Order: sequence, then C-alpha cells, then structure tokens
Amino acid sequence: MTTTRFPPDFLWGAATAAYQIEGAWNEDGKGESIWDRFSHTPGKIADNSTGDTACDHYHRWQDDIAIMRRIGLKAYRFSTSWPRVLPRGRGPVNLRGLDFYDRLVDALLAANIEPFLTLYHWDLPQALQDEGGWENRAVCHAFADYSALMVKRLGDRVKYWTTFNEPSVVAFDGYLNGGHAPGRQDAKASFQVGHNLLAAHGLALQAIRAVNPNLQVGIVLNLWMQDAASDLPEDVAAANLAFESSETLFLDPIFKGHYPAGAYEMAGESMPEIKDGDMALIAQRLDYLGVNFYSRNLISTQGQIEPVPGSEYTEMGWEVCAPALRRLLNRINDDYRLPPIYITENGAAFKDEVSVDGKIHDERRLDYLRQHFIQTNLAMQDGVDVRGCFVWSLLDNFEWAFGYTKRFGIVHVDYETQKRTIKDSGEWYAKVIAGNRVEAE
Repeated sequence: MTTTRFPPDFLWGAATAAYQIEGAWNEDGKGESIWDRFSHTPGKIADNSTGDTACDHYHRWQDDIAIMRRIGLKAYRFSTSWPRVLPRGRGPVNLRGLDFYDRLVDALLAANIEPFLTLYHWDLPQALQDEGGWENRAVCHAFADYSALMVKRLGDRVKYWTTFNEPSVVAFDGYLNGGHAPGRQDAKASFQVGHNLLAAHGLALQAIRAVNPNLQVGIVLNLWMQDAASDLPEDVAAANLAFESSETLFLDPIFKGHYPAGAYEMAGESMPEIKDGDMALIAQRLDYLGVNFYSRNLISTQGQIEPVPGSEYTEMGWEVCAPALRRLLNRINDDYRLPPIYITENGAAFKDEVSVDGKIHDERRLDYLRQHFIQTNLAMQDGVDVRGCFVWSLLDNFEWAFGYTKRFGIVHVDYETQKRTIKDSGEWYAKVIAGNRVEAE
C-alpha cells in the first residue's frame, strides 16, 4: 500500500450547477432561462426531460448541506441562477432569489464549508437571449451589473468567485453544433460569442474588484490534453497543432493578451470583431484558474484515434486516462504564467445500480477519482501550484442534453422520490478528506 499525502490546507470539495440541481424553475419570482426554454423544446433532451425539478435542491438544500458535512467537504462549488436573481437579466431584483443564496451561503459557512461561487454556469435569462444573447455586447455589461449585485450581497462572506464556467462549451455547443441552449448552428456567431464571453469576464472582474478588491476571482476552463499517438515527430507535431488550435483559444487571450495564431486559421472569415481595449480587458490579473478535466484525445497524423485500444471508457464515451491530467497541468504551467490552480471539476459517469443491500457499489468511479487525485499530487510535486480538487458532481443531476441518462454523482439521487444515498465513492472520498491522503495498492 502506497500513501499519497496532500498539504494540510488542500481544499477538498464537490461541485454542482444551479440548473442541474435546483429545480423550482418558475417559483418565487424566478425568470425563464435559456435552458428552461431549450429543455421544454421537443427533441432537444435525450430522454425528453427538463430541469423543472432536477434534484429539488431549492427545497432540499439543508439536507444536501447535511450530506456535505457527512462527507466532510472543505469546499462547495455551486452556481447562482442569474434569472432567479434578475428575472429579466437586468432591472428589478427578485429579493426572494437573493435570499435563497443568502441562506445557502450562511449554512455552508456554519458547516465550515468554503463557498466557491460561479456566476454563470450556462443559464442565461431568456429575456436577454431575446435581445440577441451573448452575440449582443450589451449583455456583457448586464453580466457585469449582475456580478456586482451578487458581490454586494454575498461578498462579505463568499471569498472565491468565478465569472464563467467553460466559456468554450457555451460558444461551441450553444452556437456551433447546437447541442446546448440556445441551440444555434452558426460558426461566425460562435466565435463572436466566445470573444464576448471573455470581454464579459473582463468587465465582471472590474465590477467585482470595484465593489470588493479583496476577493479571489477567477475563471473556469475545460481543458483536454492532446497526446501524441507515438514519438514520431509527425505525430508529436499533429498533437501540438491540435492543442494549439483548441485548448489555447481561451488560455492565450487570458494569459498572453492575444489570440493564438491557430485561432485565425481555424476561424477564418468567422473571426470575431475585437474592439479597441478588449484584449487588455480580457487579460487582467486572475487570482486563480479553475481547470475542469475529464479526459484526453490521442492524436496521430491521421487525426484522433478513437477508441484507444485497451482503454476504459465512461458512459460519456470519454477515455479514462489519469496521467493525461498530470501532463496537461505541467504543459499549461510551462506555457503560461499562471495563478494558483484549482481542479474545479473531475469525475466520471458510469451506470450505477442500487444493490440489494441498498448501496451503490461504484468501484469504477472510485478508482477514477483515486487515479486522478494521485496524478494531481504528482503534478504538484512537479511544481504546479494546485490548491484543491472539486469532484463532479456532488449529486446525480440533470446532465444537460443527456437529461437524466448519465450519472456523475458521488451521491445517488432517486429522481422519483428524491432520496439521496451516498455511493461507495462518496464514502471513500470522506476517508480521503479525513486523512488528507489517498491510499493506493
């Protein structure tokens, strides 16, 4: 048995997103979001479900915090619903929405759980979408106003703030392939949205720091390692090209102040309009970077190799390859001057079954997490400044276009009864947190 030990102040957490767990989609004054509209559109969600109820966290949040305490979480990453607070995206404030997050934050702190608040996890107010959504630069300013509002209400207690979760998914799944809300398929729009999200991030940074300059503010990017299929120079070159034309699209503007050369080649005539001052706005100093990591791509001169012979795959069709996380962390640490890093999402969807003993024996998820924790620790030994890990997800939930067909949680949710059951992976995670170490054979 080998033991991997973590620093005493390492933050062990779990993550969720508002639309995926809250439910109460039209209660207490909440406005409609683009995901409310999208999920209610026939044919958009795999199982024809919606997030109307989801995990009913809006009503069961106290029980969920009790579960967090039982697992021993040091931190909880969640998002606030913009339309719950500002039903039309701007204008009149829904105080009942603000009160909900007020109570949630107070209860987390009472449980000694550090809140990590994400301002945007994909649920744009539909009223703003009706004005053009993220293609409309005015929405970026509305986001800055919303950010300032939230900081004025919660900034005395919430220290860690994230502007956007995975802007590339918003831009390309929402506007290029149309698989996510608002379901557009327009290359030029997708690149403009990607740029506008970064500009909105910069405007929000300014707004947050104007209200409270002492907060820790960052952004969360989803990154995939692009590994070469062999040591042949041509395969290595192909993998580098794949990395530089995809993973650097948001990293370069944030940390270098310009788009990568590959972006211009990839976008072509769809390259966005960039206003004077935009790049300086985008490249402001960050207090941390959130990295969401799930898998890698294996690249040869012939393109991506899939499936990889001999590899295990999750229910999402993603390869299990934990060493790729270490390689990714080292690569971005070498390529950029980074602030401290948090692994803000890491987890796996597998088919879970409730056993006759009433438990969920999810050994594959447990092993996935074990491997990735160990590789994170190895990257830290390499010199990468990682401060914490957040498992995706605390609860089984509404998995966007997949509906309820994919389960990522370390806590099982029976969607009929809303009964929560901590899975074996969650019980194991509790031991990891309590001992601040990972045991591996």
